[in-house]
Amino acid sequence: MTCRRGVLALACLALTACLSTAKAGEATPFSAAAFEAAQKGGKPILVAVSAPWCPICKTQKPILAKLAAEPRFKELQIFDIDFDSQKDLLRRFNARMQSTLIVFKGTAETGRSVGETQPEWIEGLLEKAL
Repeated sequence: MTCRRGVLALACLALTACLSTAKAGEATPFSAAAFEAAQKGGKPILVAVSAPWCPICKTQKPILAKLAAEPRFKELQIFDIDFDSQKDLLRRFNARMQSTLIVFKGTAETGRSVGETQPEWIEGLLEKAL
């Protein structure tokens, strides 16, 4: 019984570590712990509010993926917030619409846009996080 608890505790610890670590350049579901760790680490951060039914969000995703793959954005932490199911986070970030992009440099918000689909403008926004 004690061995089983130890294995279970170790599995929970490993799962928590995986869930709370956002990989640079990859979009991950928003996690308060990972977001705060990125802020404390002074990382460039993008919070993307999207909805699966949103055509603007669908246009933004490949643009963001392409930019995140560039070497200068290698440290960028991208957190996704679902517009339909995470209303508490919408209030936290004062996001009123899907397709909202918010960038932070550490703990400071350095820019935000809503509905932007021009790659060069999105790139300019992300540069504000560097």
